[in-house]
Amino acid sequence: MKIKINDSMKNMYRSLLIVLMLLTSFVVNAQEQPGLRDRANQLYKDYEYANAASIYLRLADVKKPKLTDLERLADCFRKMNDYEAAENWYARVIQYPESKADNLLAYGAILKANARYDKAKQMLQQYAAKTGDKKRVLNEIIGCDSALIWLAKPTAHKLKNEEQVNTTLSEFGVFPMGDKVYYTGEPNAAILKNTYGRTGNPYLRIYTAERRERLALGAGTLDNSVYNDDRYHSGPVIGNKRWNQLFVTRTYVGKDGEVSKEDRQKYRTNNLELVIYTLNNGIWESRAFAYNDVQRYSVGHAALSPDEKILYFVSDMPGGSGGTDIWFSELQSDGSWGAPQNAGTSVNSDGNEMFPNVAVDGTMYYSSNGLPGMGELDIFTVKGTKNHWSKPVNLRYPVNSAGDDFAFAGNSEDEISGYLSSNRQGGKGGDDIYSFTNLKPKLIFALKGTTLNKKTGEVLPATAVSLFGNGRRIVARQDSKEDGTFFFDLEANTNYKVLGQKLKFFSDSATVSTKGLVKSDTLVATLRLQPLLEVGQVFVLENIHYDFDKDKIRPDATEILDELVRIMRDNPTLEIELGSHTDSRGLDSYNLDLSQRRAKSAVNYLVSRGISRNRMTARGYGETMLLNKCSDGVKCSSAEHQQNRRTEFKVVKN
Repeated sequence: MKIKINDSMKNMYRSLLIVLMLLTSFVVNAQEQPGLRDRANQLYKDYEYANAASIYLRLADVKKPKLTDLERLADCFRKMNDYEAAENWYARVIQYPESKADNLLAYGAILKANARYDKAKQMLQQYAAKTGDKKRVLNEIIGCDSALIWLAKPTAHKLKNEEQVNTTLSEFGVFPMGDKVYYTGEPNAAILKNTYGRTGNPYLRIYTAERRERLALGAGTLDNSVYNDDRYHSGPVIGNKRWNQLFVTRTYVGKDGEVSKEDRQKYRTNNLELVIYTLNNGIWESRAFAYNDVQRYSVGHAALSPDEKILYFVSDMPGGSGGTDIWFSELQSDGSWGAPQNAGTSVNSDGNEMFPNVAVDGTMYYSSNGLPGMGELDIFTVKGTKNHWSKPVNLRYPVNSAGDDFAFAGNSEDEISGYLSSNRQGGKGGDDIYSFTNLKPKLIFALKGTTLNKKTGEVLPATAVSLFGNGRRIVARQDSKEDGTFFFDLEANTNYKVLGQKLKFFSDSATVSTKGLVKSDTLVATLRLQPLLEVGQVFVLENIHYDFDKDKIRPDATEILDELVRIMRDNPTLEIELGSHTDSRGLDSYNLDLSQRRAKSAVNYLVSRGISRNRMTARGYGETMLLNKCSDGVKCSSAEHQQNRRTEFKVVKN
């Protein structure tokens, strides 16, 4: 029997088929998404943050992403030290009504890491209001207030990244000795095969480097002495003046290498010990510090008083004020070290104190995260001895930064130059070694500027003005005054970028340079910020270039797009159309398709940096909106054609 199928039945079957396809798609997606999430979560648990982030990005690029996915994604970027991306994602995390109070703490910490202290303070205050726990964030809030003052008026210290010794891994803890220095670093895996758990990097080792003119360090050399024992993390190291006795901090990492890089500065409890090496007839003989007890607590980070009769060190042994404290032992008549004594509450806080160093005049420098500061670890100085010390003084910016700053080692001759270690942004690797000087410059340079409303020409007060040197290294930051003016001190032989940012305005920047200047001078810059208030307003994103016939975002374009990311992040109600334009060369239809793909690539980049896709529309205009005469058949120069190849964004909603 044959059944005749009429048009009505065909339409019914067609509709049923579509419904079945949609249901199948829904079921498949419902199965795939948890599968992706499970995979991402496992990678996250395995500390494979980059791989986990790539999957969380896919899970986040939906209309209603799950809060837990965004939290994990933000944390991945934090642990990858991509603080810009972490800030963008935490900005979305805290918008969820069900977001936990701890996310405000995490967001505040990231904002501090990006030197956005005013915004960080707001998040910390919100945490205190939400939880009632003001005590937990009091130091952080005070640190934010202080950091804003210190960034606006930096000290005279000039820092230089010692690129000859620094690598993409970590180097830290310089101890000067004659014409060379000793420091601690992570060897390249090709040098040492033994690696430790979470970073996959080799165990810490002690290196030496030559000291050259003006504190510059030559390339590092792995020290092959006996104290570089391959069963341990070795370093930091210090020595006495005769250099016949060394105090080496070492860490037994266990058979699985449990110590992680993120714990490296704290050295997990039960891991740290101090070993004393004495040179006897050309042979280094070792003995353990008498008060090591690796089963109960850690001991390390040694420092000697100028007369070498007091040994300072760091420990979390019972009887301290907080996490790790600074302790001391006195040299006995028989050459042994006396029972440890705590350096007291003037130095120690309820946080972690570490990396002490004592100058020739008895001044102690050390790092702490338990006192108000700019970052996680800040460098402080105190005067005194044993357990009698003055009030700690923060060494301010630029000695301290939004990152971890530690292992301050002054030059024994003058104490106005030396070395410190930091993981601040703009470095070469994880922790880097910096030399510093604190000398009055021979030539004096300054930058005087004004912030204006580009549309009205009126002064624009309270504009956040940031000064960057030699790339994205922040030099100083301040708000323009009531008359719109700002003022910065500059260094010789340096290229600078000055950036002005304000809520509801499109940022503006200018470049200045002191290179080639042979006389003291004051340079001038005017920043004109365009209001973002008008719907339909169009902004050209300068220097967004694509390779010929390509739609991929080039590395040189990401810096410009990153500024748009910041504008979108800081103006959360802003919605835009991102448009791409071509010149007239080529077929109209091809140019239209190419520009659409380019606009979509730009939107995709902003999505990858934390901006919700539903706030943006990609549109390719091809050659339909030329800015000059260069239409089909008109002879034009390359520069004239380039004028038409542009990327713009238009305000759709504000």
